[in-house]
Amino acid sequence: MSKFVTRFMKDESGATAIEYGLIVALIAVVIITAVTTVGTNLSAKFNTINSNI
Repeated sequence: MSKFVTRFMKDESGATAIEYGLIVALIAVVIITAVTTVGTNLSAKFNTINSNI
């Protein structure tokens, strides 16, 4: 039983998958934030151009 627990504690394959998942989630949040900001700024520019025309 102690060998099983020791082997389980040394196994890091699940932790690596979780770390990759967290990195992907963080990148997705950054991309969504950037796209939202660019979209808002672009919409404001179009509205300014439209009102000037």
